[in-house]
Amino acid sequence: MFGENLMRNRNYLFIILLLAAVVTATAFIGGNVLAVGQITYEKLRVFSEAYDKIRQNYVEDIDDQKVLYGAIQGMLRTLDPHSSFLTPENFKEMKVDTRGEFGGLGIEISRGDRAIKIVAPIEDTPAHHAGVQPGDLIVKIEDESTQEMDLLEAVKKMRGKPGTKITLTLARKGEVKPIVVTLTRAIIKVRSVKWRMEPNAIGYVRIIQFNEQVFPMLQEALASLHKQSGSSGLKGVVLDLRNDPGGLLDQAVQVADAFLDSGRIVYTKGRIQGKDMSFDAQPGDLIHRVPMVVLINSGSASASEIVAGALQDHHRAVIMGTQSFGKGSVQTIMPLADGSGMRLTTAQYYTPNGRSIQAKGIVPDIVVEEMTLASKKENERRTTEADLKGHLQNHDEATSATNGQKEKKVKDKKPAEPEGNSGDGETGEEVDRITGRTKEDYQLQRALDLLRGMQVFGRSE
Repeated sequence: MFGENLMRNRNYLFIILLLAAVVTATAFIGGNVLAVGQITYEKLRVFSEAYDKIRQNYVEDIDDQKVLYGAIQGMLRTLDPHSSFLTPENFKEMKVDTRGEFGGLGIEISRGDRAIKIVAPIEDTPAHHAGVQPGDLIVKIEDESTQEMDLLEAVKKMRGKPGTKITLTLARKGEVKPIVVTLTRAIIKVRSVKWRMEPNAIGYVRIIQFNEQVFPMLQEALASLHKQSGSSGLKGVVLDLRNDPGGLLDQAVQVADAFLDSGRIVYTKGRIQGKDMSFDAQPGDLIHRVPMVVLINSGSASASEIVAGALQDHHRAVIMGTQSFGKGSVQTIMPLADGSGMRLTTAQYYTPNGRSIQAKGIVPDIVVEEMTLASKKENERRTTEADLKGHLQNHDEATSATNGQKEKKVKDKKPAEPEGNSGDGETGEEVDRITGRTKEDYQLQRALDLLRGMQVFGRSE
């Protein structure tokens, strides 16, 4: 007993010394050193007191690592929806996300107020085929509530061996009862870029997710479209970023650079001086200034918004669709001593003209809503960054300029809803394997019409 108590006291002493070291380090950083250090030290004393009482009085023996990891996790959760703690196992698994292949369901998620929110299902995955939609809330994974569940914990539960089943309970705006779906896990091989040639020598390129494959596959897509266009050459390009939840910053920069000859693409601003980043385009537009339309919607987030914002600010493309998600914060992965890590929000993204993306998103030059009743219901339940509990506020001083820009946007009116559509999301129309939408994709058709109109205008000069 004495040895056990001694060991516990040593562990406790180690924690106190560790916390004291944190306070000391904090005391040498920043402006109001003494005041901040004293306040922090007092609160850390409360933390260590609470931890000690838990160890001594909890009904069962506790797992020290689990409790301390949970404390770090809770600390990060109070900051914003995108900062999180990574256990050593999660830290290793995190790298899988960027490789474009993993076992799971195929959904991009974010932390909501009362549940896990779906940003977008990934095309051609179990979630996509089951009808999971952007804005749905995952209220239960199997029989476990997600109200207090961490994002990484949710991801871990939904991933698993291909062929195994998992049941999700969803809440959907406009639906009275919860929606229960049973999905079969699969190897998620995200083919990040798809393309085809449309009539009138217009190329269509869809980016599904910004993983490590994106830029090489975009180069392949554009080379293929150039070849298919023959001697006449490409006359226009539609870049479809709808329901693209984002991904790697370097891939977003390279995609934007593919269509620009020069100028700023994106830059970041954070609290620590000297840590800001900026990225500029290099000479060489891969489609030689051919007219472009970029399609976005509320499922377009992060890297998608960087690309759309850069092309919009440089007047390189017409942005069409509906307002994007508004995820304009930068997360830095920081390893910790025991193999764990943190995903910490350290800065915000800004477009070349100085517009902050955070909680605002990209406003299209031409607003084009979906046509069907089903998509009208989807528009009504859009979830954006501004809906997330604890999201970072947009402190962009250029807000008035952004609002002024909104007033100049042209809104493309929707045609009357077709008769006979029940509005339950099932139209019976054939689904396009490239776009993941019905063959009568209203937004895409408007983009093609605009590019064809540019061709006619060009011939008249």
